[in-house]
Amino acid sequence: MIQNPTTRTLYRATFMHTPANPFDDPAGLQVQEDGGILVENGVIAATGTYAELRGAFPTAEVSDLRGGLLLPGFIDTHVHYPQGRVIGGLGMPLLEWLEKNALPEEARLADTTYARAVAQEFTRSLLHNGTTTALVFGSHFASAVDLLFGEAERSGLRAVAGLVVSDRLLRPELHTTPERAYQESKALIEKWHGTGRQLYAVTPRFSLSASEGILDACAALMREFQGLRFTSHINENVAEIGAVRDLFPEARDYLDTYERAGLVTRRSVLAHNVHPNDRELSVMAAHHCTAAHCPCSNSALGSGLFPLKRHLQAGVHVSLGTDVGGGTGFSMLKEGLQAYFMQQLQGENGVPLTPAHLLYLATRAGAKALDLQHITGDFASGKVFDAVLVSPSPRTPLRAVFDAADSPDRLLAATFATGVQGDLACVWAGGKTVYRRELGLAALSS
Repeated sequence: MIQNPTTRTLYRATFMHTPANPFDDPAGLQVQEDGGILVENGVIAATGTYAELRGAFPTAEVSDLRGGLLLPGFIDTHVHYPQGRVIGGLGMPLLEWLEKNALPEEARLADTTYARAVAQEFTRSLLHNGTTTALVFGSHFASAVDLLFGEAERSGLRAVAGLVVSDRLLRPELHTTPERAYQESKALIEKWHGTGRQLYAVTPRFSLSASEGILDACAALMREFQGLRFTSHINENVAEIGAVRDLFPEARDYLDTYERAGLVTRRSVLAHNVHPNDRELSVMAAHHCTAAHCPCSNSALGSGLFPLKRHLQAGVHVSLGTDVGGGTGFSMLKEGLQAYFMQQLQGENGVPLTPAHLLYLATRAGAKALDLQHITGDFASGKVFDAVLVSPSPRTPLRAVFDAADSPDRLLAATFATGVQGDLACVWAGGKTVYRRELGLAALSS
């Protein structure tokens, strides 16, 4: 059986990662067909061929993962904690979907018993799908956010999350005031930011529901505490953009509502950005903030085709998010495949994505978005061992491809094309096993 690492474990596997950006570097994808990753106390001490590392560390415990594909843990840069139980609300555009599906469910998290159950389901769903780090839209209720952080720390998930704050145009029970938003967020920051694997993200829902007072309170928190992240929504839906324009008549565009409050920074991640103007892209690039692309959600809600080429040409960093529950599940493999489809449909306006691009978007791009590239996102020495083993069970479609594949690139392409949660055999977070599929593991014994 696969063992939890002790002091020193040498993992033998075919592994792939993208320590360089394949959008800029054609050699961004690195592959070891019979590779070794030496892990000491949850941190990667060395990588290379298995033969080299076995010779250098002959007494290290060996965990033999041959027959599978070892990838860095996935990083989801936009997902909603309260919305797992409303996945599948199809046939509605964004604002109708919020009113009928998302917001009634989010109101239920005022009940701490309900919120605890949702937090357990949420963290489990992410980890079982290979996601070891997530930028999480929390709850409108501080008690529910506290439960989320507690469950994330217990389970091993690295949650970058925060209290969602709004003061208009939602259900009344989801509204707060700038003063209360500041005080409740401050208390959560002081308790959880930097505790274990947990980090805090200041989170106004979107400018549509957040007045200037709320945005100013968010900015005050960013100034007061070091290392916070910021996240919100932007330019997801044409009707939403028009409503924001009416609410902020002095703003140049949607981005300017955040920009004027000082909330567009290197550690800002803005979800969707399906309909940006050129000025917005230029400012995002200048501030090195990230657009979190959520392809399944954009398709399900009919929001539009994400203009990846325009983002890249402007110099805007892009990562991936599932956007549960507007999205259709917690799988970053599915998001990568849908991102590929959306670019194919745009013809010359799209970007032809390769498997290397998809792996980068699902891993290191997310680490960079969250300013965690020195900690996670690939298998470089000194980073924590966040990893997922793709090892399909016998008589499954992906196993047939794995058995017939003539190159590692083919394995990676097939993993994104047909991989599902059941194809994941094991997930590690910080070197600890946080998920293990019992069926089929005998073949992976050392």
